[in-house]
Amino acid sequence: MTFDQLNLIEPILKALKKEGYTNPTPIQQQSIPVVLEGRDLLGCAQTGTGKTAAFAIPILQLLAQDAAAARGYKHIRALILTPTRELAVQIDESFESYGRYLGLKHDVIFGGVSQHTQTLALRNGTDVLIATPGRLLDLMQQGYIYLDHLEMFVLDEADRMLDMGFINDIKKVIRELPSDRQTLFFSATMPPVIAQLANSLLYQPVEVTVAPVSSTAEKIEQHIYMVHKGDKMKLLAHLINEHKLDRTLVFCRTKHGADRIAKDLKKVGIQADALHGDKTQQARQRALQNFKTNRLRVLVATDIAARGIDVDNLSHVINYDLPNVPETYVHRIGRTGRAGAEGIAFSFCDAEERAYLKDIQKLTGLTIPVVTEHPFPMRSKAATPAADGQAPANQPQGQRNGKRKKPNRKPNHPRPAQQAQPSA
Repeated sequence: MTFDQLNLIEPILKALKKEGYTNPTPIQQQSIPVVLEGRDLLGCAQTGTGKTAAFAIPILQLLAQDAAAARGYKHIRALILTPTRELAVQIDESFESYGRYLGLKHDVIFGGVSQHTQTLALRNGTDVLIATPGRLLDLMQQGYIYLDHLEMFVLDEADRMLDMGFINDIKKVIRELPSDRQTLFFSATMPPVIAQLANSLLYQPVEVTVAPVSSTAEKIEQHIYMVHKGDKMKLLAHLINEHKLDRTLVFCRTKHGADRIAKDLKKVGIQADALHGDKTQQARQRALQNFKTNRLRVLVATDIAARGIDVDNLSHVINYDLPNVPETYVHRIGRTGRAGAEGIAFSFCDAEERAYLKDIQKLTGLTIPVVTEHPFPMRSKAATPAADGQAPANQPQGQRNGKRKKPNRKPNHPRPAQQAQPSA
C-alpha cells in the first residue's frame, strides 16, 4: 500500500513525498482511515512503529478540511499530551513536516524552560498544541489555556505516563475536556490502570494493535558480551572503535553512570555526551541535536530520558547495563531498527545481571547469541555462557539470532467494540 491509497489530501501527500515517505507502516495503514472517519482509537503500539504519523497525518487533514469554519478563532482544536520534553519536540517537528503546506498553527509547551515564549505563542492562537502534563496544567491554572472548544485529544505513551507518575495530572486534564471530542489513545502495554483509563476516555473505540513488545526484537541483530563489571568501559571503547561506529546510543541505569561513561569516553578520544533528567532542558536539546548532526559519536542515556528519541539511521544500540525490567530492553533496542529497518544491539552482561538476561530471553522468546571471543571475557567458570543455558556463539555481522522459542506472554487489554482490519 502507498499513502496515495489512504484518501489523503494533496498538500499532505506533497509533504510526505518531500520527506521521502511512500509506504505507510502497519499502524499508519490501519489507524489513518479510522481517525479520518471520526472514530475513537485505541492503539497498542510502541515507539518506532510510525505511531506519531499515524495520528498527526489524519489530525492535520481533519483540521484542514474544517479550516474555514475555524478561521478567526483562537481556541485550541487538537491537544497531544505526551510524557517527555524530547518526545513533545519531536511530535511538534512531525506536525511541521506533514503540515508544511496547510497553513495550520502548531505549538509545543514543556517545563524546564521559561514559559514566556510559550505564553506569547498561545496568545496568538494555535490549532494544535503538543504538551507535557506539568506545564500544561500550570498554564491552564494561570489562565493561558482553555480547552472548551477542543475537537481532538491524543494521549500518547500512556504506560510511560503511569511510570513517570503523571496519572493524576492526566485525570485533571481530562476533567477539563469537552465530552464531544474525538480521542486517540496510545500505549505500548496495557496494565490494568491504563486499560481502565482507556475505557473511561474512549467511546466505542476501534483497536489497532501493532508489533507486540515481545516480537519487536526479532528484526534486530542482537549480541551478548559476558564481561566483568570493571571491564565494561574498555569493552565499550573497543567496540566503538573496532566497528567504526559513528552514531551509537548507549543505555545505562543511572544518571551518575551516564555522566561517568560519557566522561570516560571523552578521555579516550570518543566524543560523547549524557542525556538524563538532571540536565537542563537546553543541555538535553543541545546533546540530542549534536547527536543527530553527527557532532557526537555516542549519546549515553537513561531510560526515561531516552524515551521517544527518534534518530534516523541509528544503526547500533549498546546496553552498558542490562535493565531489570525485560520490556525496557525491547524499548531500548527499538531505538534502532526503526520503522521496519534493521539494526544491531550489543549488550553487556556481568555476573550480577545474568538473571536479567534470563528474563529478557523469556519475554522475547529469543536465545540471544553470546560473543565468546572478545578482549575482555568474563573468565569466572560460574559466569560462562553455558552456566546460563546460553548457546555460545561468535556470529559474524549479518547473522540472525538464535532459534525462536514460543512466546509465553499474551497482551492484556480491553476488548474494543470493533477491531480495525489491515487493508489489503
